Amino acid sequence: MRKVMTLVLALSLALSLSFSTAFAKEYPSKPIKIIVPSKAGGSTDTGARLFIKAAKKYWPDAKFVIKNVPGSGGQKGFEEIAKARKDGHTIGMIFTTQVVAHVVAKRARYTLDSFHVMGNVMQDPLIVAVPKDSPIKDMGAFIKEAKARALTTAVNGIGSDDFIAAKKLERQTGVTFNLLPTKGSTEQKAMILGGHVDASVMNLSQLQAQHKAGTARIIAILDENRSEILPNVKTAAEQGFPVNMTATRGFVAPAGVKKEILAKLDDLLAKVQKDEEFIAECTKDVFFLLPMNGVDYLSYLTDLQAETQTFYDKNPW
Repeated sequence: MRKVMTLVLALSLALSLSFSTAFAKEYPSKPIKIIVPSKAGGSTDTGARLFIKAAKKYWPDAKFVIKNVPGSGGQKGFEEIAKARKDGHTIGMIFTTQVVAHVVAKRARYTLDSFHVMGNVMQDPLIVAVPKDSPIKDMGAFIKEAKARALTTAVNGIGSDDFIAAKKLERQTGVTFNLLPTKGSTEQKAMILGGHVDASVMNLSQLQAQHKAGTARIIAILDENRSEILPNVKTAAEQGFPVNMTATRGFVAPAGVKKEILAKLDDLLAKVQKDEEFIAECTKDVFFLLPMNGVDYLSYLTDLQAETQTFYDKNPW
């Protein structure tokens, strides 16, 4: 009887492995849904569409569809990715700092463990900007004025990358900004162009054209290096304020997908990251590339969550 049971178990294991291997070989067997946690037409959405265009070169028989799930600073979309079927036919984009800020604030119905992190693709460094007629020309003058009075500074919502960057500046310099949360970059841009705020902390891509046109002034880039598109704008660190902050945009799958499937998805993303046409299109559309594999991006997200937690503990939002 024991020999019979052993044989049955061996056959079951063999069949299971055979089925798993066959499933992996035929994957994808239906369209792959990419959940984008923002409205259509935005930078995250455009990034997903550029990914699909490049991915089709490597998976020509695969079909990709985008599902936009905006709302709550990406939270609704992040949660939908986390709870998706674990068959590899749903992946999604995440962006920082929001994906970890919702966890820190105990609002999210997910954690980083809810995802298999495939890797990062893009970044969008933060900037400090002022209206074109502002007497503030550099970071030294900006911080000096902020110590004299609470400068009204626009950010894209509480817990956003803008918000955390402003909090970093406050912690380093001892100033306190009158932070004005907005509904998005469009509102921030209007406030700067109209001179309705003293400053704005926002993403480089959102105001680089206006800086070039002279309708707004970027006084610092919060990155380790100057931007190639605005080489004359100094980093905050060059001006004596070593604060770095960038928004990342990467890909994840729900945790629990078969390892064979995840390996294929990771390989696809790695190919897209190195694709010359993809790189050229991103450069043309002013998307700044920051390729990271899954291990490195997960480490980045973990560190970012810990840093964001320190700001939340001091001043919960």
